[in-house]
Amino acid sequence: MDFKMPERLQNSHKGTFGKVLNISGSDYMPGAALLSSLSALKIGCGYVFLASSERVIDAVAAQTQNIVFVPLQEIYKHLQTSDVLLIGCGLSTTKEAESIFVETLSKIKNVPCIIDADGLNILSSHKKISLPPKTILTPHPKEASRLLGVDTDEVLSDMTGAAMEISKMYNAVTVLKSHNTVVCSKDFDIYINNTGCSALAKAGSGDVLAGMLAGLLAQKCDIFYASKLGVYLHGLCGDLAKNDLTEYGVLAHDLIRFIPNSIKTLL
Repeated sequence: MDFKMPERLQNSHKGTFGKVLNISGSDYMPGAALLSSLSALKIGCGYVFLASSERVIDAVAAQTQNIVFVPLQEIYKHLQTSDVLLIGCGLSTTKEAESIFVETLSKIKNVPCIIDADGLNILSSHKKISLPPKTILTPHPKEASRLLGVDTDEVLSDMTGAAMEISKMYNAVTVLKSHNTVVCSKDFDIYINNTGCSALAKAGSGDVLAGMLAGLLAQKCDIFYASKLGVYLHGLCGDLAKNDLTEYGVLAHDLIRFIPNSIKTLL
């Protein structure tokens, strides 16, 4: 499949390329907030607002000056002015996290949304939540099994069928992650990705993918196209990184460094 990056207008400003509100991270998983935020910026969105606990914000602020921070009590004010919502990376499944997730999803209307990681785990126990019309779910097989209420082996035995069932159940685009990630549209069109390698099998890799998807949606990509393009580029980052670092030595933050290299192959 021939992919193209979204157009970059020269007569532009940071608002041109979209604002992502990222509700991610928890006291014991601040890295997920950092990785998902930076990857959204690195793929081209205008700016990222990270809503998280004070401990997470302090940890992320110590490592980068590229992110704007939002206190948890101001989520809903920023939701009204955001182009994309990313929620769930390292969020945890505490009562507080569950409350934030449920309340945020109840207030969002037509803002495109990516639900990842702990957001999916919370969603699996709140099946009556109404999702925005433009939603991407990004489960790995275990998370998919929770969403569907089946054994993981059943998901692994028919990844395409499982992705289609999730898209049907939640009326969303599904990105079912594996060595050949399956992307299923709301209309059950299927794309099976062929980039990537074992270098991606590291903690934080999924957070990078979620941020990349959010960054593409912020630049007004169609939701199914953004899912396919994001998965392709994410896998390519792993392929390029292994050439320098081997499949053993690639860490999640290394993938972010290779996002521009992956984009260059399409320009």
